Amino acid sequence: MDRRPESSEYLKELSKYVDLVPAEGDIITIFREQTDEIFTFISNLTEEQGDYRYAPEKWSIKEMVGHLADTGRIMSYRLLCIARGDTTPLPGFEEKDYVLTANFEAHTLKALLAHYKLVRESTLLLMETLPEEAWIRKGIVNEATLSARAQACIMIGHDHHHLNILKERYLV
Repeated sequence: MDRRPESSEYLKELSKYVDLVPAEGDIITIFREQTDEIFTFISNLTEEQGDYRYAPEKWSIKEMVGHLADTGRIMSYRLLCIARGDTTPLPGFEEKDYVLTANFEAHTLKALLAHYKLVRESTLLLMETLPEEAWIRKGIVNEATLSARAQACIMIGHDHHHLNILKERYLV
């Protein structure tokens, strides 16, 4: 799938993620390469770095990795539902509540990163099996229309956004 979603396929507020996806190239290839990039980048961090927060009220690196895994799982489910033509409206979620109750600090950075990679690999396998027509199917997510290809781009953009935050605010 190399066509990017039209602006009518997602909420305008989500363009902050969609716009982070390269304009050229296959979405599946970009997703695969991004998975490898993020995994490699985070796997070079120490367990001590995993506990670091750049401000007291901000997530630790462990919490951010846990957030990426949770969000990836939720967005992958959305992708599956939309691509399969399920018209059941899907709810939003409050990411801060998920992190607050997850207890990511009790786990090693290595374990959280392995969890993240498995979620991404599972999503990649889903993407690789989608027929061409599934990518343009639309569903309702958080009371708004969303296409499967828009969901895939939002996933890529979301993780790109957090990788940028890691590089700019955590590892300075």
